[in-house]
Amino acid sequence: MSPVRVIHASYVNVPATAALPLEPIKLTAMEAIWVIMPVLQHVLLYEGADMPPFEDILQALRSSLAVTLGSFAPLAGKLVHLKDTGDVAISCSASDSVKFVVAESDADVRRLARDEEHDLPVLEQLVPDVDMSKLPAAVLAVQATRFNGGVAVGVTVHHAVADGRSLWTFVEAWATACRGEKPALTPSFDRSVVKLPGGEEEARSILRRRAPNLPLVAPPPSLTEDRTRFTRRTFVVVTALAWTCFARCKQFPLDDDVPLLFFADVRDRLDPPVDRGYIGVCLTRCLAMLPARELRGTLALLTAAAALQDEIRRMNRDPADQQSHLTPIMLASWDRVMNVSGSSAFAAYDIADFGWGKLRRTEPIRMNHDGQVALMRGRDGLGVQVSVSLLQQALVENCSFAPVQKAHMHMMANRCKPSGAKGPPFCTGSVTNRC
Repeated sequence: MSPVRVIHASYVNVPATAALPLEPIKLTAMEAIWVIMPVLQHVLLYEGADMPPFEDILQALRSSLAVTLGSFAPLAGKLVHLKDTGDVAISCSASDSVKFVVAESDADVRRLARDEEHDLPVLEQLVPDVDMSKLPAAVLAVQATRFNGGVAVGVTVHHAVADGRSLWTFVEAWATACRGEKPALTPSFDRSVVKLPGGEEEARSILRRRAPNLPLVAPPPSLTEDRTRFTRRTFVVVTALAWTCFARCKQFPLDDDVPLLFFADVRDRLDPPVDRGYIGVCLTRCLAMLPARELRGTLALLTAAAALQDEIRRMNRDPADQQSHLTPIMLASWDRVMNVSGSSAFAAYDIADFGWGKLRRTEPIRMNHDGQVALMRGRDGLGVQVSVSLLQQALVENCSFAPVQKAHMHMMANRCKPSGAKGPPFCTGSVTNRC
């Protein structure tokens, strides 16, 4: 029997009073690149002896979601292909709604919520499954799962419509409404505020290259194949340390380059700047690259940090540049690319209070790449939570820089165990570091 069982699914309608856009909202060039890699998923875990009855939680979540959609109505829309122009856009109507899945589980929520173990097969079932492989496609779906002594709230959103900052802005607004308060931030879906070279034609050009079979938008086979083989471990670390560890964990020749791909939020860097309430994707891609030899040397951390700083300075000089500096990564094999998403500024543990206690744990569910790293602020507000996807158990002897790190990596490796799912064992564990 599956550890998570879906009880029923219904829909939460956009309020009749919501202001809907008069025309479809066309994706920008920054959003078009995400059409074929659409899923952004997070699960929020809450547990405690004083949790309200599940039916009360469901009622509060549904009613507050309806209130929130009054300001976030495009998230209830559909992502569509405008055949006449070649654009992909968010189409909104008065009949729009968001799928709300209700599930239950016999799994131990206290174990899931602790740092020590991460049962990925269970966590993956705590977010709603949405088919986004063909347009029109839903933009948003949510799920509430009942546990004995806890509840999970899962969110699935189309990545071409929202980046991490937008996702957490929505979650914060939903949680605020659930507490009976009014959100302080007014969201904006106005794509005209994002000034990029090439404008709409650049977005269409990206779509022609990356999604030539529209309205089919299935991800590349390499990504879907990798999803069936991932192991994952969560630990707290900085990006430079993660990069050096990644280089040590992989059997790269010493003279081969190891690329680090990451994304920068450029809302404040564009000219003119984009308002902080903007809901969409406003990211630019950054690439740092060093030989494996330097990432394994005695000055590896300093060298990695310097390379990151150099790329950030380059990005600051031209934050709208999406293409020119990425040629090397297009030629590199994906098995040697480390990809960082998220941000230590994402304060999920501070904002996702729905009224029944502080969030106990949150995890990104869909990680699309061997070597992907996802960041967010740690639960204590001082550290950084880092989730890492790896196809193989890391070589722990090669991934340590200090005895305490080595001891912890051994602890993590010793907790690897068969998951019952296909593929290699799932590795579990986490660290609390402050940096």
